Amino acid sequence: MSSHFRRYLAQKVVWYALAFFLALSLNFFLPRLIPGNPASQIVSALGQQGMVSSQAMKKMYEQYMQDFGLDQPLYKQYFQYLGNVATLDLGTSFMQFPRRVSDLIGKALPYTLAIQIPGIIVGWIIGNLLGAYAAYKGGKTDAVAFTGSLFLSSIPFYCFAIILVYTLAVYFKVFPAAGAYKFGLMPSWTFPFVQDFLRHWILPFLSMVLIIIGGQAIGMREMAIYELGTDYVNYAKGLGVHDRKVVGYVFRNAMLPQVTGLALSFGTMIGGQLIVESVFSYPGVGSLLFTAIRQNDYPMIQGVTLIITVTVLAANFLVELLYGIIDPRIRASQTGEL
Repeated sequence: MSSHFRRYLAQKVVWYALAFFLALSLNFFLPRLIPGNPASQIVSALGQQGMVSSQAMKKMYEQYMQDFGLDQPLYKQYFQYLGNVATLDLGTSFMQFPRRVSDLIGKALPYTLAIQIPGIIVGWIIGNLLGAYAAYKGGKTDAVAFTGSLFLSSIPFYCFAIILVYTLAVYFKVFPAAGAYKFGLMPSWTFPFVQDFLRHWILPFLSMVLIIIGGQAIGMREMAIYELGTDYVNYAKGLGVHDRKVVGYVFRNAMLPQVTGLALSFGTMIGGQLIVESVFSYPGVGSLLFTAIRQNDYPMIQGVTLIITVTVLAANFLVELLYGIIDPRIRASQTGEL
């Protein structure tokens, strides 16, 4: 390992460590900026049902504050939170007490990954192939592909999800409208469950993958058109280099930003598509986070956002590390050697 690369790597480690500490602190303080707290929400819900007297509500509120540790000064709660993170303890959910946050996330995570991983990979491959083909062919092929990709990428996820639910679930009744499996089934590796799971999986998958295809196709098309107009391409053509070889170099260079986008997509996939999962009532991590925010469930919010933070920072760090290995100019510019 050269001294330049070691210096480049040391700088990145320091910057990402600082970014992680800052994100860790924001992860603790931001949920507490939401009006109210978990104890008041629980007690208010009981009071609205007329189940307890005002005096009993006050005692319950004080008891919940003590049980949740919310009666402690904020700085003590903060240092306790840092200690828990250091021991990989995500805590206990306030609203689903005494269930552990890690257990709840572990239960929801497979549903999110079942949509995210195939959606990201399939959308990335098809989108890049479509964008590259449109840029290379040009003419009507490019116009049709670009228009369709622009239309898909411009639709918000939640709008497209609602359209799919109305057309394919409500109107034509081809697929189920919500959930991950039919009520009454227990998750297992049996054929009836897997079949039913796939029927519920198709609409959330389509609502994500089609929009990813549109976005990737536009990005790849723009990069490919730029590369096709560069000097080295014109020079290679002037030398009589075979067209297929030139195209290979063009699309290899155009792929670099797309690879970065792919890595970052994998970094953010743990959070799931919050809106999409909410539209389909899909029991993934996104739905878990949305419910936790509505209920001011601090440990659950902190647990989910912490995992998202770690995966995003790790994905960015790996991308910069790979770029530093692949392209020496990047690490040279970072260490002031140019």
